Amino acid sequence: MMAEKKLGDLFYDTLKDIYFAERQILKTLPKLAKAAQSEELKAAFLTHRDETEMHVERLTQVFDIIGKRAQAKTCEAIKGLIEEGDEVMEEYTGSEALDAGLVAGGQAVEHYEMSRYGALKTWATQLGFKDAAALLDQTLQEEKKTDALLTRLAEQTINRKAA
Repeated sequence: MMAEKKLGDLFYDTLKDIYFAERQILKTLPKLAKAAQSEELKAAFLTHRDETEMHVERLTQVFDIIGKRAQAKTCEAIKGLIEEGDEVMEEYTGSEALDAGLVAGGQAVEHYEMSRYGALKTWATQLGFKDAAALLDQTLQEEKKTDALLTRLAEQTINRKAA
């Protein structure tokens, strides 16, 4: 019989999942910036790339706090979201709607990250990893800020231009 899985196991598995996701996102953001037509959107993707480097670093610190080796576990969800973004870039290149598609794809990724970081922060608190919870919350707040920026860009200019 398998040993019963506990919250600590779920925390570690989810940490490995988001570690994989962040590293994939780090590779994807420069492609999104290159594809974006709006200078503001290009800048947003490049700024988020720099933040994502810090997110990977913070995750490494969280692994250290819980006494585990930083390791990635393939995240099919993020792979799917990135594939969708690749399809938008391919199908809408040269279109006024490209940036709107890039924003929507970027927000899908942000929402995935926010759900993961929110759960991880709550679990870290429950498990007594106060320092880990603080690091995870810091990243969660940055993800929320990026999502809000993408919303603002979409509503103020990008969606109007695409219409």
